[in-house]
Amino acid sequence: MELINKYTCKNGVRIVLEQIPTVRSVAIGVWIGTGSRNETEQNNGISHFLEHMFFKGTTTRTARDIAEAFDSIGGQVNAFTSKEYTCYYAKVLDEHAPLALEMLADMFFHSTFVEDELQKERNVVLEEIKMYEDTPDDIVHDLLGKACYANHPLGYPILGTEETLRTFTGDTLRQYMADYYTPDRVVVSVAGNVDERFIGEIERYFGSFTAANKPASSGTPSFVPQKLARKKDTEQAHVCIGFRGLPIGHPDAYPLLILNNILGGSMSSRLFQEVREQRGLAYSVFSYHSAYQDSGLLAIYAGTGSGQLDVLFETIQRTLRQLTEDGITEKELRNSKEQMKGSLMLGLESTNSRMSRNGKNELLLGRHRSLDEIIEEIESVTVEKVNELARAVFEKDYALALISPDGMLPQPLRS
Repeated sequence: MELINKYTCKNGVRIVLEQIPTVRSVAIGVWIGTGSRNETEQNNGISHFLEHMFFKGTTTRTARDIAEAFDSIGGQVNAFTSKEYTCYYAKVLDEHAPLALEMLADMFFHSTFVEDELQKERNVVLEEIKMYEDTPDDIVHDLLGKACYANHPLGYPILGTEETLRTFTGDTLRQYMADYYTPDRVVVSVAGNVDERFIGEIERYFGSFTAANKPASSGTPSFVPQKLARKKDTEQAHVCIGFRGLPIGHPDAYPLLILNNILGGSMSSRLFQEVREQRGLAYSVFSYHSAYQDSGLLAIYAGTGSGQLDVLFETIQRTLRQLTEDGITEKELRNSKEQMKGSLMLGLESTNSRMSRNGKNELLLGRHRSLDEIIEEIESVTVEKVNELARAVFEKDYALALISPDGMLPQPLRS
């Protein structure tokens, strides 16, 4: 049985605690509702850079102290930045939960951003950007974001650029925190072997800080079906095709996830079977859906030799035509539902995954549904609804991103 306690502090910080008495670990995550979407062209990458700098020392701990403290209790600590949120989290044995909370709070409130650490971490992130540039199967997804959202911040790269990185100072980081690390944007999510008394501990650290007025939002993005190509010395051509998807919490979210699963979300999917198994055109081919607060993107990725790009592209287009014209089968729907239920259940077997699920749900949706409710919603999806959605999504124009040795956009073959 799920025991989820929700509590809102006087300053607006939300706390979500899921008590799991059958485990010996505790996962604690501090979620902030800001990411690359909240940036400008001038400070692109600051959310991610700030996430790095939280590990570089506080008023009472050096970067080494932070690392050694977590190692000394056998804990794990990490962080990540996305388009719309940032998360700092730790997973420890239940007896060390108070110390892990105190350290996360110390990093959140007392990081110093001293100049020598800023300079070192700039170099680290610069190497991260270079590493990313060396993996075209990763950066092609950033290029697709730019193709879909043009100059809207939702299309910005999370890492930022070499140019913006050089402009960040302690003052710009503190100002960004003052603007966006505000109580109304903060959720502290905990899952594991702790009881509701731990909520009081969290409130002691996070329940009293305040913030000034919020900056204006970046506005709802338009979906722009641009076709962008980059010439790069690579062994393969990497292509991403993007269609307008659905925002977080949309009533058709589960039909769309089932559609994505049937298209390219599993080994039995149509794209995997047709592109890889039947034709041997790609090692990696898949589709995915990214849901944002006010928009969404359904994307297809594949990598192949440049000489096969046109054939690959035509194969993908033919697969989409068959899907919209003939629809899905009852067997595909049944299998996809079972896959989704299995993935949902298996994905909740760790305290970390439960902490993540609760943190995201509270931050982005403000609600928590039981597994029974979710399964009921998955089971209610019909063949007709999925087919209707397939036509609505795939019969519209698409955005395309390509990274290849010649930078030439694919030309579909004509029979």
